[in-house]
Amino acid sequence: MQKLEPNDPCWCGSGKKYKKCHWLQDCELDKYRREGFRILPRTILYSAEEIEKIRAAGALNHAVLDMVQSEIKEGVSTEHLDNLVREFTYDHHAIPACLNYEGFPKSCCISINEVVCHGIPSPDKIIKDGDIVNVDCTTILDGYFGDSSRMYCIGNVAPNAQKLVDVAKECLEIGLKQVKPYGRLNDIGDAIEPYANDNGFSIVRDLCGHGIGKKFHDEPEVVHYAQPRQRGVLMVPGMVFTIEPMVNEGTWKCKFLKDGWTVITADKKLSAQWEHTLVVTENGYEILT
Repeated sequence: MQKLEPNDPCWCGSGKKYKKCHWLQDCELDKYRREGFRILPRTILYSAEEIEKIRAAGALNHAVLDMVQSEIKEGVSTEHLDNLVREFTYDHHAIPACLNYEGFPKSCCISINEVVCHGIPSPDKIIKDGDIVNVDCTTILDGYFGDSSRMYCIGNVAPNAQKLVDVAKECLEIGLKQVKPYGRLNDIGDAIEPYANDNGFSIVRDLCGHGIGKKFHDEPEVVHYAQPRQRGVLMVPGMVFTIEPMVNEGTWKCKFLKDGWTVITADKKLSAQWEHTLVVTENGYEILT
């Protein structure tokens, strides 16, 4: 990449001089690069205008999950919920990103009890009293993606299941608090895993969060378990990604089913997950979903 002079137009396309736009940030990144941090390509950073579009997609995705909240109950099939997600999304001039993504046959993922993630909705899967249910959906609006998931507790949930759901939400909140400009991305997992362990739970290692924006999955890869000795990726303003820790009641190990999608806990114990899309800002972070 050609080195820019301070009075050259900035590489971001803003029309401003480099010295008035990204020059100070690039100097800061060079310092961290010399310290051994991994600096991701500029192409994964989003402008204020692009973040506004991701925010709009995220707001609609949030509305989808609110709609699910009003419809999910004992006796309802997961396929019925999936149909509602698809219809609601299309009615709001958007696209359900999961539908046909790499062959996934439904508009959202619905994961019940021991299913860690990527549960495929079906007319044969009926929501029951005491179930804990994760609904994970992603919305494409005007070419930009918003991704989040939420847990729903159905009827009389056992105390151990409720604790798992609550701790999983707290793990997400703890992960969010680690996000700051020029911080270690690994700080997220370094904070989440000990908290889960202290509550008697484990963090899934086979799946992770991800960059998102103009693509469904992009850099960075966001792990939720501790890696304290690794500098890893540097968080930079304009970086957009998900935090989505999967918290298991027993072992962190998982089993991938023959349908090519569904992931369950290896010991058939419960799992719970909450997810948000966020952007790193100059002062910290903003939740976009």
